[in-house]
Amino acid sequence: MAGTEATKYEIKNGAAWITLNRPENRNALSSILVSELYEHLVESNTNDDVRSIVITGTDPAFCAGADLKSPPGSSIDGGARAVPYPEVLSYIQDSDKPVIAAVNGAAFAGGLGLVGASDIVIAVEDVQFSFSEVRIGVIPAVISVVCLPKLGAHHGMKLFLTGERFTGQQAVDMGFAHRAVSRAGLVDAVEEEIAMINLGGPNAVVQCKKLVRRIPQLARDEAFAEAQEWSVSMFRSEEGAEGMAAFREKRNASWIKE
Repeated sequence: MAGTEATKYEIKNGAAWITLNRPENRNALSSILVSELYEHLVESNTNDDVRSIVITGTDPAFCAGADLKSPPGSSIDGGARAVPYPEVLSYIQDSDKPVIAAVNGAAFAGGLGLVGASDIVIAVEDVQFSFSEVRIGVIPAVISVVCLPKLGAHHGMKLFLTGERFTGQQAVDMGFAHRAVSRAGLVDAVEEEIAMINLGGPNAVVQCKKLVRRIPQLARDEAFAEAQEWSVSMFRSEEGAEGMAAFREKRNASWIKE
């Protein structure tokens, strides 16, 4: 799929880069932008050349939240189906391919849902975040589903109640992001994460993402039993055999491109 008006799409070094591309309204979440984002996510997951997915924005912002003139889920010209925002956030979490949020600029309100749903978050250290909904008399209801598991009730309560701004570095300190880097170093930092993902077995990466989502939902004994079965199946897989052979023979595994 070629880049379209509301988004840009590019595959490089095994990663699909999806760029929110409405800088004139700070990449706000319109029905068109959300639907295009969803289409790119689906395409990336069905492309065997893609090992990971990056979501970023065209400067100066990452995403300013909902476009109040055309909010996510509203009708699209021409009668096309508008994808509901919760469906996009769920798809990011359920995606087989790891999703990296490269937060290049301000991320407010609904835009923080993309941060909360992503598997790895790298932010410019001084970008501004805010759960700003309370300031206009509403609440961050939908995005709380993906943001509160990272923030916890302690940080979430204060940030939701006050709408105060916090930086990329503070997001790392609260566990909402993994790395805070300089603006000039953002792309390099993302590419480092992509390169590390590419070292892992493709199916192992898929299963690791499922593992992290699944195990915390289980009681301890059930978790051990399910994890044991999972471990055995992975060790018996063709990919597991290839990885162990490569380790013994001191060579790169077959999935690592020179």
